[in-house]
Amino acid sequence: MSQTSNYRNADRGLRSWLLTRDHKRIGVMFLMATLAFLLLGGAFAMLMRTELLDPEPSLLTTGEYNRFFTLHGVIMVWLFMIPSIPAGFGNFVLPLMIGARDVAFPRLNLASFYVYVAGALMVLASVALGGVDTGWTFYTPYSTSSPTSVVPTAAGIFILGISSIMTGVNFMTTTHTMRARGVGWHEMPLMVWALYATSVIQVLATPVLGLTLALVGVDHAMGLGMFDPSQGGDPVLYQHLFWFYSHPAVYIMILPALGVITEVVCTLSNKNPASYRAIAYSSLGIAFIGFLTWGHHMFVSGMSEVDAGIFGILSMFVAVFSAIKVFNWVATLYRGRIVLTTPMWFFFAFLFVFIFGGMSGVAVATQSLDVHWHDTYFVVAHFHFIMVGGTLTAYAAAWHYWFPLIFGRLPNDRLGALSAMLVFGGLFGSFFPQFLLGNGGMPRRYVSYPEEYQTLHVLSTAGSWLLGAATLLIIGHLVWAARRGRPAPDNPWKSRSYEWLAECPPQLHNFEPMLVMRRGPYAYHLTVEEADEQIETR
Repeated sequence: MSQTSNYRNADRGLRSWLLTRDHKRIGVMFLMATLAFLLLGGAFAMLMRTELLDPEPSLLTTGEYNRFFTLHGVIMVWLFMIPSIPAGFGNFVLPLMIGARDVAFPRLNLASFYVYVAGALMVLASVALGGVDTGWTFYTPYSTSSPTSVVPTAAGIFILGISSIMTGVNFMTTTHTMRARGVGWHEMPLMVWALYATSVIQVLATPVLGLTLALVGVDHAMGLGMFDPSQGGDPVLYQHLFWFYSHPAVYIMILPALGVITEVVCTLSNKNPASYRAIAYSSLGIAFIGFLTWGHHMFVSGMSEVDAGIFGILSMFVAVFSAIKVFNWVATLYRGRIVLTTPMWFFFAFLFVFIFGGMSGVAVATQSLDVHWHDTYFVVAHFHFIMVGGTLTAYAAAWHYWFPLIFGRLPNDRLGALSAMLVFGGLFGSFFPQFLLGNGGMPRRYVSYPEEYQTLHVLSTAGSWLLGAATLLIIGHLVWAARRGRPAPDNPWKSRSYEWLAECPPQLHNFEPMLVMRRGPYAYHLTVEEADEQIETR
């Protein structure tokens, strides 16, 4: 760990953090906030799973269960999974990865954090007002007539969307305009491509969600009936608008996770990626095709067979781009000098849940199968395998991989490996029984169920307890490591990615002097003075 001044000690005091314009400090604040909401959303999940141990309501009433169900979804999707890796780790590493001193709009970056906090407080305020019971999808016409606090919750999500757009605009502009000399589009670390593709989705899709939820709020407050068939409205229109955003939002969650995994595989295999351009362009491919697949959520809404076939085929194209990444990761591992450290263990956990969940996604994109599984626990299992499993394992891998860069200390590798195994066991134990429940006809969102499903619910709940314990182990271990861990040397992984050219932890302005990169991605660097000297020599 560098003993010189760094971003953490250059300015001291709470005020210096709250008013900072340093992308690294803003990234750390996002990481702390999203971690807190992971714990809160996870606690709601544990409460629901404990309730489902018994076929009849015991801990919660039906109304309370619906409220906790909705809050769990809202918190995990909009307060944790969407901002955690892009706004947290992305803020910290993106400028470092392109040799920049900061993001293009530092003030906008700080504003995006406070807008995120304002949206989060609005969502939490809805709890004090009685909560909301519509489910995280806010399906109409019930959401426009529910007596619960729909309007403040929708307003909170609307505000969170503004923060997401701010981050996306900042990252896109930074990538275009702030790259160091020598960093072309094909010299950037692949994490930057993943963040760029994510930013495109954030900027283009999030306004649709914001306007849709604004319509729901106005309809709820004024009774306009835009989505109420009894007043001439169309509830299916809401589904089209909601899923036009929400399916691309799946890739806002998973694309940054894919970028993290690529960095981990390349670094800890001690190899360049098997095909740089294939991984880079597949990120853009996933972002593009994600805008064309929303209809597979609506196979039972009355669409024509032609429309269903087109949406099904387009949905399966996502699997093609995902397979490109998987095959490249495996090829990168081949004949590499693999270092079996904690981030690599989380990669193996990610690889299994991503492939397993992705294969179930191909099945759900098939109309004849989806009609049977629609609104059952099969869809819940598929979503959680990909979103929770994929995001959580990549999020944990990112924490352990960039922890020395952020805090200048090394986490304990044995505890990290143990936590990776427990996370994998918890994910599989919690969500695999739900595939069986769904295939057996168990509908989602029900607090009571026939006794024939109890055994699988008990297994799923036991898996959730294991996953919760593993999450607490990770957090406790990292908190300890931040204070008591061994000092980290600069570039402890011997990575060839550009962010590791900085000290651990980085200086206030990242690089002194500024850098000029050469010889392609994951390669070497020169200072500006060295580059000018070479030019004069030639």
